[in-house]
Amino acid sequence: MELPFGDLYEDLRDLCVSKAEEFSLLGYENIGPRDIWKCVAGQYKQIPAMHQLVNDILSLKITKYMNYVMIAMYKNPDSI
Repeated sequence: MELPFGDLYEDLRDLCVSKAEEFSLLGYENIGPRDIWKCVAGQYKQIPAMHQLVNDILSLKITKYMNYVMIAMYKNPDSI
């Protein structure tokens, strides 16, 4: 589920780019900023505080991202 507010993504886009670049250094070149955002934002049903989103983006580990991708593929194989 992607959150319906684009302004927050635009504010945090640089953090998502930084995390995607970090994953790229680890050998995961196909992960982009939008993928990071979908993973982090998908865990919320309501708009969280900005500091919570910042913490979630900066502390995101590749294992948590891969778990998110696997679950998304099981739910809808055409979504990823």
